[in-house]
Amino acid sequence: MDKSLHCVVSGKVQGVYFRAFVQEQADSLGLRGWVRNLADGKLEVLAQGPEEAQKALVERLWQGPALARVEQVETSHIDYDKTYPGFAIRG
Repeated sequence: MDKSLHCVVSGKVQGVYFRAFVQEQADSLGLRGWVRNLADGKLEVLAQGPEEAQKALVERLWQGPALARVEQVETSHIDYDKTYPGFAIRG
């Protein structure tokens, strides 16, 4: 199984359409997975798909939507035993 990309994005990333932005970027790159807000004000992303597309998503996370201010993008690759059919916005 391919590795899944796990990201935690910090900064002004909630209430600025960041989840919709991530979903749009992931869809355009052909990635599957999800994005959600965390209780501490950060954003969590799990993306599955080609390594090059995952790298491109990380670059786009640093940019974010117009109203966002990204301070940090923590990334790791994890084994994940579920394959998602598309890319969804969660909670």
